[in-house]
Amino acid sequence: MFISQKLRQENIAEYLLYMWQVEDIIRAYDCSLTRIRKEYISRFEYDEEQKEELIDWYGNLIRMMNAEGCRESGHLQINKATMQLLTDLHNELLASTKYPFYTSEYYKVLPFIVELRNKGVDKSKSEVETCFDALYGVMLLRMSKKEVSTETQHAVKEITTFVGMLNDYYFKEKR
Repeated sequence: MFISQKLRQENIAEYLLYMWQVEDIIRAYDCSLTRIRKEYISRFEYDEEQKEELIDWYGNLIRMMNAEGCRESGHLQINKATMQLLTDLHNELLASTKYPFYTSEYYKVLPFIVELRNKGVDKSKSEVETCFDALYGVMLLRMSKKEVSTETQHAVKEITTFVGMLNDYYFKEKR
């Protein structure tokens, strides 16, 4: 909760990836607030008030996951809405002639996006979400100490630059 609040103000891309990770943490604990409290939150060095806030936050997320049918997979509506904002901004940036550097970076990552979409199950995902899926997937590989190929590292480097530009434009537009 504390991390998500900070990220939402500073880096929307990292915020979204973090929230996807939170969804997976909740799933790893079988959407059980009792287990999350005992086995996860208890490990943090927060005071009791902060822990209670965190418990409430996780409880609300669990309720939303149950209500929205994403206990097993998928993303919360709040995360989908954030993704839609980024996708809409991406489309606006591409449609405008005012952002040649963004358009140039997009065309650099487009072959990776096409390749990822061809490998993926859900071809209806936006190009932006495909990029986030790639970043999240590589993050999971690294966390599980699995090897990331040189080609994938190169693709992720380009995608990271592209998503970073989108993130910057998001905050410029927000101001």
